[in-house]
Amino acid sequence: MQRPAFQPGLFDAPGPAFDADFAGVQRIALDSRAWVDYAPGWVSGDGALFEQVVNARNWRQRTRRMYDRRVLEPRLTAPWNLASGEPLEPRIIDGMRLALSRRYGVLFDSVGFNFYRDGEDSVAWHGDHIDRRIEEPVIVLVSLGEPRRFLLRPRGGGASRPFQLGRGDLLVTGGRAQRDWEHSVPKVKHAGPRISLAFRYGMSPNAYK
Repeated sequence: MQRPAFQPGLFDAPGPAFDADFAGVQRIALDSRAWVDYAPGWVSGDGALFEQVVNARNWRQRTRRMYDRRVLEPRLTAPWNLASGEPLEPRIIDGMRLALSRRYGVLFDSVGFNFYRDGEDSVAWHGDHIDRRIEEPVIVLVSLGEPRRFLLRPRGGGASRPFQLGRGDLLVTGGRAQRDWEHSVPKVKHAGPRISLAFRYGMSPNAYK
């Protein structure tokens, strides 16, 4: 698929880096068994990294079955996994992966790159496809570019918890968050481009279908 257009200088920032000491992380309880770690601006030089990711990844638009037909997903994706042997580019992303693996005590062996080009791109309420034998999976989101609302709610419905993610923000779901809660990025009238990096492990084979 043709690489999406990007305007250099759209996000003016120095070269990218991330907080390997996790000094700004705060833990927020969703309920008695589910939590998120949140660190605004965990990545510095977010604009430069955004541009590097746009240029480094091979973006495509997947289809998904809806009722009796297949429809295009309203976002672009570029998955990576360790077993492929493909280098993880840009290289700073691999540094993040290793630092996050050390902090959370798991080996993050896949990264999902998701490109929300504008306010029409979105993802509906869902839970990630993680092996059911992992009762309390940890999943990390790093958001680059223009902030978008990321919502969490109890599985099946209920009041949602909003996070405005972008500009290098870090959000980690842990405990029972991926089992008892679901999440979405809703459509909005106007929004600039945003890329979400999802660091995972124990992915179900259904995750890429």
